[in-house]
Amino acid sequence: MAAPLKDITVLSFGRMLSGPYASMLLSDLGAKVIKIEAPGTGDLSRFAKPEYNGTSSYFLSINRGKKSMALDLKNEKAREIIFALIKKVDILLENFRPGVMDRLGLSYDTAKKLNPKIIYASISGFGQKGPYAQKPAFDMIAQGMGGLLSMTGHPDGPPARSGYSIGDIGASLFASTAILAALHERNISGEGQWIDISMLDCQVALGENACSRHFATGEIPQPLGSRHPLFTPFEAFPTKDGYIILIIMKENDWDKFCKAADKIDWINNEKFNTLEARLENYDLFLSEMNQLTRSKSTEQWIKLCEENALMCGPVNNIKQVINDKHILERDMVLEVQNKNDDIFKVVGTPMKFSKTPCEINKASPELGENTEEILSNMLGMSEEKIQKLRDLKVI
Repeated sequence: MAAPLKDITVLSFGRMLSGPYASMLLSDLGAKVIKIEAPGTGDLSRFAKPEYNGTSSYFLSINRGKKSMALDLKNEKAREIIFALIKKVDILLENFRPGVMDRLGLSYDTAKKLNPKIIYASISGFGQKGPYAQKPAFDMIAQGMGGLLSMTGHPDGPPARSGYSIGDIGASLFASTAILAALHERNISGEGQWIDISMLDCQVALGENACSRHFATGEIPQPLGSRHPLFTPFEAFPTKDGYIILIIMKENDWDKFCKAADKIDWINNEKFNTLEARLENYDLFLSEMNQLTRSKSTEQWIKLCEENALMCGPVNNIKQVINDKHILERDMVLEVQNKNDDIFKVVGTPMKFSKTPCEINKASPELGENTEEILSNMLGMSEEKIQKLRDLKVI
C-alpha cells in the first residue's frame, strides 16, 4: 500500500538543515514536498562539500524525494504563483528568522486567508515571540544556550558539541510531530493552525532529565564523558582494540559480570559490591575496571557479556555502522536514483509500518528540476505562460 501521507502536499521554504530535515521526514512518509528555492543559487547547502556523484552529500542527505521549484520570491508574479499553490497544499513549512515571511508577503495570516485549512509550521532559533526572537541562531547556538554543551565532554574539559546537529534535528523532530498532530486535529475541526517551533525550546525539552535533577536537588549537571551520573558501570570502557559499553543496573547482574570476568573477589569487596559503594569509590573503581577491560578485545567482551545476558555494545565508527549486518537488514542503508539514473547511498528511515511503508527511492532534485511540471500539473499553466515567466526571470 502507499505510504501514510500519500494524499498530503507540503510547500517547503526550508533551507540548510532544520526545515529540510523536517520536510524530508514528511516526504519519507509519502507526502509530496515542493521545495521552493532561489533561481541560480538555490539552498546554500547545495554547495556544501564533499560531493557525491556531483551532488552535495549534505544536500542529498536531507532533501531526497522532494521536488524543486526555482522562484524569485522578490518578484510579484512569483508571489502570485505561491498564493496559487497555498490554496492547493496542506502544509507550509519554513525556517526563516521571524519576520522574513511577513516581508515576503507570505505570513500565516496571508496564507490562512487563502487557505483556512493550511497548517503553517515555522521553525526558528528562538520562536516567534520572546526577548531573543530576532536573534540569529545555528545548531551550536541552540546546543549552547539550551545547556547541552555544558554537559557534554569530559570533566574539566572545554564545552563539547554533540557529534551531530541535535539543535537543528531536535527542532525538526518536534516540528514533524506537531504537524502530524495538527493534521489529525484538522480532520476534526476542518481548520488549520500555526505551529511555532523554537530550536532553544526543543533543547530545553530534550534536557528533561538534567532539568528534573536540578529541580529536585539544585545540582547543576556537569560533563561526565560517557558516564551515567546515577549508575556504574554505565559507560564506555577501553579494550585492547577499542571500547565496550557496559551497563549494569541490577546487583545480580553485577554478580554475573564479576563471575564471568573472573573477578569474584569484587562481589565481596565493600568498595565495589553495591551501586552506592561503586559510586562512592568511583575513581578507584574506574581504574580497576579500565585495567580489567583492557585485557580483552571488544569482540571478546561482547561475546562474554552476551553469553551472560548483560547489556553491552561496541563503540562503532560510522564505517562500522553502515556495514553492520543488523543495520543493513533493517534497511537503514538504501540506494536512490536521480533523474540521470546516478545511484546514491542514503540513510534509511527508522519509521517502519506494517501496512503503509515509507517511500524512499528518489535522490535530491536538481535546482528547479520540477518548476515547469508543478506550474503545468498543479496550476494548469500553458507552455506559453511558462515561457513568459522564464523570460521575465520569475522562474
